[in-house]
Amino acid sequence: MKIAVLGHGTVGSGVCEILWNKKSEVSSAAGKPVELGYVLDIKDLGSVPYSEEFTKDFSAILSDPEVGTVAECIGGLEPAYSYIKSALENGKNAVTSNKELVAEKGAELLSIARAHNVNFLFEASVGGGIPLIRPLYTSLNAAGITEISGILNGTTNYILTKMFRFGEDYSDALSDAQKLGYAESDPSADVLGWDSCRKIAILSSLVWGRTLKPSEIPTEGIDKITAEDVKTAEQCGFSIKLLARAKLLSGGKIFAKVSPALVKNGSPLSTVSDVFNAVLIKAETTGEVLFYGKGAGKMPTASSVIADIIEAEKLDENIKSLFWEDGAQSVFAGTDSAAKKYFIRTDSDVSAIIPKAEKLSENAFLTPAMTESEISVLEEKINEHGKLLSKIPVYE
Repeated sequence: MKIAVLGHGTVGSGVCEILWNKKSEVSSAAGKPVELGYVLDIKDLGSVPYSEEFTKDFSAILSDPEVGTVAECIGGLEPAYSYIKSALENGKNAVTSNKELVAEKGAELLSIARAHNVNFLFEASVGGGIPLIRPLYTSLNAAGITEISGILNGTTNYILTKMFRFGEDYSDALSDAQKLGYAESDPSADVLGWDSCRKIAILSSLVWGRTLKPSEIPTEGIDKITAEDVKTAEQCGFSIKLLARAKLLSGGKIFAKVSPALVKNGSPLSTVSDVFNAVLIKAETTGEVLFYGKGAGKMPTASSVIADIIEAEKLDENIKSLFWEDGAQSVFAGTDSAAKKYFIRTDSDVSAIIPKAEKLSENAFLTPAMTESEISVLEEKINEHGKLLSKIPVYE
């Protein structure tokens, strides 16, 4: 069968290289001959060994009965959505590394795949090279998952690691990440938490079977984290991580949030550094299960796309367990009723306002466990007497 790769950027070129250089290995794993048949991009490919497979005509891919799987590595919603939808409607499998596409259109595309008895696979959309999606809809689909917590963005994790190890401020650490290619020239999607938000939306939808929209999830990035926050947290036995969390509440509602969090040294997530990602799954039958590995990068992500291509080519029918409903009513719970501690830093001593708080330094405190409404009231009181500089929840 032929494989069509859409997009020849970082991930797409990696997929092409593996299909071209490891043709026999991929074919052996798939149990049938598999080869690179088309490479679609708006730009010319340049000097590559598979330049004869280049096309700018997507209709040629759709009309070729030998194309069994289309691998989308373009990114964004359009034209990725239209291409994938057309491929599925024409009886071709589709795989993608595009987290925005899966988060926004996943339910619809899974439904189309089911209707045409093909598959829409997206292992590379969350966790890069970490095998995560497949275990969730196979091994853990009956485990009774109650909570997901993850470091889902390698760029922000690298920046925070630099701030901890070398005392750099945020802007210097970001600049270093950009020089190394870990951060884009416009890093907004990473540092403002949007990337993590899309990924936790995908995981939540997959695990609990109902669409959780990224637009519903409260999202805060790391752009306001300071060197002083990092220093104080470190002195008190904590690290700061950008965490994406989701949990199933009573009544079937789901609460999710993306924000910086203090993680106690010794926690499974506290040692995850540099560009590595980790996802901690809590389930009724298995307890805690940790997935760890490189969450981004050309070849780790391309390898996940290849794994999906192999899976798609091996299957003769749609995977019924890989599905979620696009419900008319939101499943999102507006607030989390659970109380938690908060790290707060102010411009003055506010001990009198929070007498039960643990004083970490002259103007830094660890509050007792508080609900979201209680911490909001406290924030108002602090700002009446001075200024709240930082408010970071503690992960427990």
